[in-house]
Amino acid sequence: MKKYLSLSLLGSVLLNIAAPVMAQTTITVDSWRKDDAIWEQKIIPAFNKHHPEITVVYRSSDDSAQFDSELKSRFENGKAGDLIACRPFDGSLPLFEAGYLKEITEMNGIENFPSFAQAPWQTDSGAQTFCLPMASVIHGFMYNKDIFKKLGVTRPETNDEFFNVLERAKQEGYVPLAMGTKDKWEAATMGFQNIGPNFWKGEDGRFALIEGKERIDSEAYLNTFHHLKRWSKYLGNRYSSRTYADAISLFAEGKAAVYPAGSWDILTFKDKINLGVFKPPVEKRGDACYFSDHTDLGMGLNAKSKNAEAAQIFLEWMTTAEFANILTNEMSGFFSLSNHFFDVSDPIAQEMMSWRDECDSTIRSTAQHLSRMERDIWQTSIGVINKTMSPEMAVSKLYRGVSRWYLPQKNAKKKLTAEECEAL
Repeated sequence: MKKYLSLSLLGSVLLNIAAPVMAQTTITVDSWRKDDAIWEQKIIPAFNKHHPEITVVYRSSDDSAQFDSELKSRFENGKAGDLIACRPFDGSLPLFEAGYLKEITEMNGIENFPSFAQAPWQTDSGAQTFCLPMASVIHGFMYNKDIFKKLGVTRPETNDEFFNVLERAKQEGYVPLAMGTKDKWEAATMGFQNIGPNFWKGEDGRFALIEGKERIDSEAYLNTFHHLKRWSKYLGNRYSSRTYADAISLFAEGKAAVYPAGSWDILTFKDKINLGVFKPPVEKRGDACYFSDHTDLGMGLNAKSKNAEAAQIFLEWMTTAEFANILTNEMSGFFSLSNHFFDVSDPIAQEMMSWRDECDSTIRSTAQHLSRMERDIWQTSIGVINKTMSPEMAVSKLYRGVSRWYLPQKNAKKKLTAEECEAL
């Protein structure tokens, strides 16, 4: 997929950006993402061509998993950055409701982002926007083309083909799937949320959960766990003690055939292996396909910033086609949510973007309204893969948990599975 940069559009947008601040000013960007080099070498220099009077410092967290708690402490102590990287939906909404993030509903340039892109950083009513949409990430599977060639296999399209490839890799002494369960989130994010949309039919299934039209212990989620259960056979020795970093090393060193992936890892493997990518498999060829194109990253203004004018100038520059181009091509695997046109140079990123033309996209099922269920998804995904929990136990645990606090799920009527219907 290609987008084309319009220089005339860029010029007109830049002319509308707020006038430069007069004195030299330093602003700080707080983020959980360790993209320091890209910000320091690409993004900040591009901005400084327009505003040399503003010094920008990018401050990433030492531990991304601790970013939320660290950020809350910084806000409370008045030490948060001027600009704040925003997680979607409930990841940032409480910060706005607490008065930490400034409303940007009418900010110059916000019109460059379609409504679906703004939704994760709006109040439930959609009346107020509190973070600028930045990027989405796409889920799928990366594979080693050289290993596939040695195995005599092609990238799979169906579930049967997927497991046949894994079996062939195992027979030839490769680790079929480079993933572990020690870091917990991987099993949920790169497992459950990766393959799940093809079972619960993307956005239709996600909204059915939210609205209470379908329960989390329904057949779609049971089948997702049954699929995930089969992964344990192909993860290699000691996978329960394998970390995210270990899995990356395993795949990068050419010891594993397939890597359950998020597009954020495109740069991780660039120039290290002969990299390919394929979509989450469907049941049979010709079936409608769904994949996670998750609205992952936004940027908000600290409502109590002492450098608010300079911070807003930078945020408004982030609404331009120039920034969208840099973001997508320098942070390969992070896809701009703006409606600007530009080239996508990385072939893997370009291929993953092309899935938008072939399949229906969705976001992670627990992102909106159901974020309190996220840790339960972690635990059940790990339990099923580690064979300490059956798929039936997993969906039962999820339902018991969510029904305690989410009324639409509590009141939802359970639909019988195909096996239960046959038994009647």
